Amino acid sequence: MIVFALAGWSGFFVMAVELLSGRVLAPSFGNSIYVWGAVITVFMLALAVGYLAGGHFSVFSPSLRRLGTLLIAAGLTALPVVLFGNAVLDWIFDRVTDPRYGSLLASALLFFVPTAISGAVSPYAVRLLVSDLSGSGKSAGSLYFVSTFGSAAGTILTSFYLVLLFEVNSIVLGLVLISVVLGLIAVVRREPAR
Repeated sequence: MIVFALAGWSGFFVMAVELLSGRVLAPSFGNSIYVWGAVITVFMLALAVGYLAGGHFSVFSPSLRRLGTLLIAAGLTALPVVLFGNAVLDWIFDRVTDPRYGSLLASALLFFVPTAISGAVSPYAVRLLVSDLSGSGKSAGSLYFVSTFGSAAGTILTSFYLVLLFEVNSIVLGLVLISVVLGLIAVVRREPAR
């Protein structure tokens, strides 16, 4: 089912981008525990905001088209990492002398928005799957299984293989492209009868 594919991909996307963020920040701020603490904090806060927003957004005429639009938006908002990432990092590095706060600000500026939008995908997808309250727990559990499995796949494939085969910007562009294509498939796909 397309809803599960979108949730699984969203999980893959978030973890791949999170792992790559360390590589993006390393030339300016290093690869210390401070940098990873900043990255993880930003991603966790962004996901929390996304989960909340996705749940609220799902009550207003939920549709597969809107779910696809969320995935497209998540992908496209990661483009600044490729287009302006170095300029943003240089600007922050010149103004924030403490690498803890510099990496926190850089993580927030580059990764908060795409991660928050990605976080909205799963709760929104749950709403599309639930047609009967008696099966809501099963639907939510199945969807979060697929999403978390996607996260694990994104983690292992990115860290074990993709970073060895491609440059970071190429990987990010590939992730954006896949997000847009999957999102467009959902946008143009005919809605199933509910």
